[in-house]
Amino acid sequence: MTRYGSKTLLGLLAGVAAISSAGCNGLNTGTLPVVFSFPIPVSPYFQQKQEDKHEWHEMYDRVPILGPTTAGGPPVALDPPSDHEVMMALEKARPVQGGVPLIYEKQRNNVRIVKEKIADYVDPPRHYPLLGPAQLHHAHYKCTIYSSEREIVGWPVPHTLEDRESVEVIYIDHNHFHMVGNVDEGPLPLN
Repeated sequence: MTRYGSKTLLGLLAGVAAISSAGCNGLNTGTLPVVFSFPIPVSPYFQQKQEDKHEWHEMYDRVPILGPTTAGGPPVALDPPSDHEVMMALEKARPVQGGVPLIYEKQRNNVRIVKEKIADYVDPPRHYPLLGPAQLHHAHYKCTIYSSEREIVGWPVPHTLEDRESVEVIYIDHNHFHMVGNVDEGPLPLN
C-alpha cells in the first residue's frame, strides 16, 4: 500500500470514529440500523387523522355495561349525544378540515345543534359471549345541525361561496348493556 493510501485510510477511519462517538448525531443509537435513527417528517394531516381516530375510540367506540334495570319503571337512556360527538360525526361524514391556504379553504360557522330522541327501547335478556346474560339498551337520536358554510377559492379566479342556511342531519345511536341475573327469569328486582 502506498504512503498516501494508508494515510487516507487512517484519516477516514479516524473521522468515522470521531463522528460515531460524538453526541446525539443518530449514528450511535444502540441496536437500530442507521437508516431508522434519523427523524422522518410526518405531515400534520396524517398526525391529526391519527389523533382524531384515537380520540373517537377513547370517547365513543366503547359500549358501557350498567347495572340491572329497575322493575316496574321504564329504563331511561344515558345522556343524549354531546355537541362534540355530533360535530365529530359530522366531520367524519362531511369533512371541513384541511384545504390549502390561499388556494382552497372551507369553513363552518354559526353552528346550532338540535337533538331529538327518536327511539328508546331494551332488547329481551340473552347471553352475550364474553359478557354473560345482559340486555341491550338502544337509544337513537336525530341531530340536526344548522350552520353557515363558506368556501374560499383563491386560484385561478379568487372568489368566495357562502351558504348561509346549510342543514345537515346526523343519526347517532347510543347503545349500552344492562346486566341481568338469570336470562330465563328476566331482570333482577332491586332490594
